[in-house]
Amino acid sequence: MVLSYSLPSSPRSSPRVALWRRLRRLGAVSPTGSIHVLPEQEECMEALQWLAQEIRQAQGEALVMRVEQFEGLSDHQMIERFQQARTEEYSEIEDQLTVLEQSPSNNQAALQETLDKLRRRHNDIKRVDYFNAPAGERLAARLAALQQNLVAGPALTPEIPAAVIAEYRQARWVTRPRPHVDRLACAWLIRRFINPNAVIRYALQPEPDEITFDMNNAHFGHQGQFCTFETMLRAFQLNEPGLQPLAEIVHEIDLRDGQYAQPEVAGVDAILKGWLVANLSDAELETHGIALFEGLYAMFSHRSS
Repeated sequence: MVLSYSLPSSPRSSPRVALWRRLRRLGAVSPTGSIHVLPEQEECMEALQWLAQEIRQAQGEALVMRVEQFEGLSDHQMIERFQQARTEEYSEIEDQLTVLEQSPSNNQAALQETLDKLRRRHNDIKRVDYFNAPAGERLAARLAALQQNLVAGPALTPEIPAAVIAEYRQARWVTRPRPHVDRLACAWLIRRFINPNAVIRYALQPEPDEITFDMNNAHFGHQGQFCTFETMLRAFQLNEPGLQPLAEIVHEIDLRDGQYAQPEVAGVDAILKGWLVANLSDAELETHGIALFEGLYAMFSHRSS
């Protein structure tokens, strides 16, 4: 998607500066002059159309176009421009993070406040990192590591026994009633990757032949710093694109240890709480939860492709 525009000459530069800032927040790149490019995505198209309308209201001219290719600029080169723009922005955070990592640890509150600001900035950039610049993942790992050190010191990764999906296809599952984020995510995982028609029961007491999850003495439960959903991902060796950010959302809502800062956390948390307030049945919670996590998984998978 391409936005081409011109604004009338004005002694005040504020309209131009405001427009430039808006385009930058959208993650647009500019191959030349007043040409600004975004990927062909519905939200990008809508954003450019609104900008074009505002430009015309300011007595300027604007044109939004779908462009197949730029002469002398391949698709790969255009993607590299997007990645380079995001890499430069990530680099600014990395420099600040390096300083923070080397700071004395005697003022935890101040360190946490600064780290929270860096994580918010990372999330802002990540939202417009359309082509997944490698620097973003490296930075996310460093931010998570520092957060873990601030919260509880270096964590030991628990040993989680491997499980074979084929051996669980006919399993009957059980977990506690009133499923919240961790149990709903596990139910989605079971139906998405193990058996879409699996029997999942919500009860306080399991039957002898049932596979338990996220309850006392469960087959699959919290392990070390991992919530049950993370435990099951590792047990079944599930590493498809889109699962890690989903796991981070579930982890943060369930454990609230500040280890992850996915921007979707607050929204997902509010939705889940709303379902509980609405007193949905266990079956309704599962149905709604599976739809929610399927949508999130599709979005994250698309971002990773």
